[in-house]
Amino acid sequence: MDCTAEVVGDTTHTIDVADGDTYGDLLTAVGLSTHEATVLVDDTPVPEDQPIETDHVRILRLIKGG
Repeated sequence: MDCTAEVVGDTTHTIDVADGDTYGDLLTAVGLSTHEATVLVDDTPVPEDQPIETDHVRILRLIKGG
């Protein structure tokens, strides 16, 4: 299955995902880690270890500062 991953404010990627791939795997595929971004499905955050069940997600980079 193909999944469109929109990195908010940046780029959009089309990722080929296999059965059992997780949202954490999707972040890795776009070059981000679970510490620097979160995946949103229907504008709701999803756990990184949850299997991918949709064909479109939004990825939100987390803001860091001090």
